[in-house]
Parts: sequence; C-alpha cells; structure tokens
Amino acid sequence: MKLSKVILTGVVGLVSLGLAACGGGGGGAASGDGSADAGSGETREFKLAFNQTDQHPQYKAGVEFGKRLEEATDGRYSIRVYPNEQLGTQSDVIQNLSNGTVELMYVGGPVMEGFNKDFAVYNLPYMFASQEAQREIFRDEELNADLFTSIEESKSITVLAALFAGVRNVYNSKGPVQTPEDLDGMKIRVQQSDSQVRMIELMGAVASPMGQGDVYSALQTGVLDGAENNETVYNALKHDEVAKYYSYTRHLMIPDYLLISTKALESMSEEDRQALLDLVPEIQQMADDGFQDFIQESKANSESIGAQFNDDVDVEAFRARVQPLIEETVNENEVRQTLYQAIQEANAANPAS
Repeated sequence: MKLSKVILTGVVGLVSLGLAACGGGGGGAASGDGSADAGSGETREFKLAFNQTDQHPQYKAGVEFGKRLEEATDGRYSIRVYPNEQLGTQSDVIQNLSNGTVELMYVGGPVMEGFNKDFAVYNLPYMFASQEAQREIFRDEELNADLFTSIEESKSITVLAALFAGVRNVYNSKGPVQTPEDLDGMKIRVQQSDSQVRMIELMGAVASPMGQGDVYSALQTGVLDGAENNETVYNALKHDEVAKYYSYTRHLMIPDYLLISTKALESMSEEDRQALLDLVPEIQQMADDGFQDFIQESKANSESIGAQFNDDVDVEAFRARVQPLIEETVNENEVRQTLYQAIQEANAANPAS
C-alpha cells in the first residue's frame, strides 16, 4: 500500500480550497508565494532538518529524496538535508516547520505528542513485537489517515511517513543494568515528553528530559548518569566515550516521522505535489532498510573503544513495571484503543524472532 495516497487524501481538500481562493492552478514564482514556476527555470530548495549525523541512513535517504524530487519535477524542486541540528533542536525546528520557514524535518515520535497526544500509543514501551510488526502498522493507510493529518489545521504540519528508528536501550556510566533495581537513583536522559518521563520513572530511574545536543556534556560532567537510545545514536554522538555500559532493556521501538510543512505542500502545483508524494514510500523503505546495517556498524565502533554491551537483562521485569503506563494511555479514548488493537494483531502475525 502507498502511504502517499493517504497524505494526498488529507491535503487535497485544503489545496483545492486554496487554489480556488486564488483563482488558479499550480503556484509559481511569479505569484509571490515562493513556489516554483514551471516556466521560470528556477529551483526551489526545500530544507530538511535532521538532528543526527550525515552517516545516518535517514540522512542518506533524505539526500536521495532531493535528487529524485529534482528529477521528477524537472528541476523545479530539490531538497537539502541539514544534519547535526544545524537548523536547531527538534523543538525549535518543528515551530519553524509550522510557520513554513523550514519545509521538511525528521522528528522523534515523542515530540508529536505535544501536538496530538494520540501519537503516544506508538511511543509506548514494549509496544511492537518486531520491526516487521511495526512496518505493517505504518504501511496501513486506513489506520493512520486521520492521525497523520490531524495537525494540519492547527499547526500546518503533515506527516509524510513513519520510519523505523531502532530499538532503544539504557546506557550509563555506572555499570551494567540487569533489573529495575539497578536503575534506582540514576539520572537518565529521556526525550521531552510526558510519556517518556513516566516510562523511565516506572523503570526505576530519575527522568531528566533534555535536548539531544546537551546529552554528551551532561554525561561527561555527571549531570546525567545515563540515557536511553539505540546503538546508532550511542555511537554517532560519542556517548560511548562517557557512558561505557549499554544494556539491552529493549524498552522502546519509537518511530521517527518525516514531516512536511502543509504550507509548503500546498504551495506546489498539483503535478509537483503528486511527484513528491509518490516518492515517499521509496524514501521510507530506503531509510528502514539501511538501519540494520547501521546498527551493526555502530555497535562494532563502540566496542572498539571499550563500550560493553550487556544482554543479561530481565526484560519481563521492566515490561511489568511499565504496564500501568500502557493501560493508562491506551484506555484514554477509542482512537488509541483502535491503534492498540491493530498493533496486537500485527504483533501476533509478526512475533519477535
């Protein structure tokens, strides 16, 4: 199934109204709206913000997205990827996305909870049994249609795709973690969302939400004892230098989202907009496929400088600890219950290997 059709369904009504109001078809540079005119020979470059390095598969997929979009639109549009928080933290950039000064971004799942709390279901601990189960859910057009277009009106942001972003585990500077008791008193960085704070507290630690760019120095100075993330971030951001103990709690499989400014999407001609949307499933697959190899490379790099990976973890003890969070979140409304039920069916069809 093609996710692009879902997004198109969500924006066509808004686009049609906008075009009717201005009395024309595709936007052009001559109209003063910043869009690319088919006859002008000019290329409009969309900015794609990213908070990871240029070695990340999502960065590489974004670069390819730009190349393919330029070809598909006969040079009217291209994309430039800005890695390493060059355009600001995710919290900063998403505001710029909303006002249209940045056109595209990759964002961690928890950030979306600040705009629609129903996104929290996909951020819950121990939610997906496997990458295959998660992939099945995020390719389900009907299931995600309303959610992925839910903040277009309020924030002018459209979700283009949900991407596999690894499995998150706990790492720290003190020692291996085997049980929730081992986290007692540790200050662990989490993403800036209510559900992530509650999760790490239930797991036994002290939650310290902060932006990704501040984590290294906080670990180095002892402001933090540890953090939680996948192996790629652990290595790429050099957290393996200052927090040597990585333990496989396997508590999260949170997606990243590829977002676009709804204003930017609406400014494109129907032809160019469709060309962009048609490319999204290809870019989604490219980013997902590259992630497993990236994990293995990252782990090997971390081990080469002395990081220790511990798989002797009582995962069931952690799973039991966070069950109240799952129940509280899912039972909030029917939307979340529907998403949760779909996940359970996908998990049954795609169990952990």
